[in-house]
Amino acid sequence: MADLQDEVAAAERWFADHGLPYFVDDQRAAVARGLGRARLVPVFALAVLVGAAGGVAVGAVAGAGAAAGIGAGMTVAGVVLAAYAVATLRAWIVVGWAVRRTLRSFGLVLPLVTRALPLLLLFITFLFINTEVWQVAASLDGGVLWVTVLLFAAIAVGFLLTRLPEELDSVDDEVEAQQLIEACAGTPLEPAAREIAARVERVGAVDAEVGGLQKANLVLVLLVAQAVQVLLLALAVFVFFIVFGVVAMKPDVLELWLTHPVHPLRGPLGDAFGQTLSLELLRVSTFLAAFSGLYFTVYAVTDELYRKQFFSVVIRELERAVSARVAYRYMRDAQRDPDAA
Repeated sequence: MADLQDEVAAAERWFADHGLPYFVDDQRAAVARGLGRARLVPVFALAVLVGAAGGVAVGAVAGAGAAAGIGAGMTVAGVVLAAYAVATLRAWIVVGWAVRRTLRSFGLVLPLVTRALPLLLLFITFLFINTEVWQVAASLDGGVLWVTVLLFAAIAVGFLLTRLPEELDSVDDEVEAQQLIEACAGTPLEPAAREIAARVERVGAVDAEVGGLQKANLVLVLLVAQAVQVLLLALAVFVFFIVFGVVAMKPDVLELWLTHPVHPLRGPLGDAFGQTLSLELLRVSTFLAAFSGLYFTVYAVTDELYRKQFFSVVIRELERAVSARVAYRYMRDAQRDPDAA
């Protein structure tokens, strides 16, 4: 019995290492409790109260104005909700897997991203040297700017959530016995997979099918993997425009566009670059980087070649995990009822 418990624990660690904590019974139960109404209502109430307090502090006490106060309040409330979501949904496990996977497969990710980058930079650069864009983006106070960034991010996530489930249509199909053995090879689930294969020629669709939070975990894996790529591209665009702005955008030209002098940064960077590295440049670069992230998100899920090259690799990993889940269910059943195994 102790050996079986060790095997189950090792299998659960394997799922966590592959960004699938909801495939583990205890983790899934904890997430379900965290998403219950008894937990969510107090959290939303706390987010509203903390956000309101933050908005009042920024808008009234600090004298930043109503718009900045509203933006700051929404940002604070969003941070509270995001912190609870990260803790409750075990998002750090999925994010950790996505970051590790991106770093390991950077040679594959880079060509995929650079397919979209030239056309994106060509389009966005014309916006960067547009007077109206500077007037709008540079006028966004800190809170309002971050609300705008969060709005772009929310649109991107919503778009992904409507398209990514299509990629999972064939993931939980029936699993053949040999496929099960191959999927579990080299994992703590291999002995259980061989036992199942020895008993049946085919594992039925009922055993292989996933639903509920486990299905959500598969979508979350795709979402986070895509989000990491979008974030890397947005950071690259941000750095590009900072460098381009320092080199090409002269303070007197910006003053003519904005109808007021630029505000150089304070501190060592401000001392080093003077007026060429301004608060307005940071705001415009942040705004356009967020917009670029939204553009790349739409491109990623609509371009057939990109979907084939990127998602096919991740889908194969998820198909392996779904097959391994069959062996995990067998081990859990044996743990609960040794005679049935």
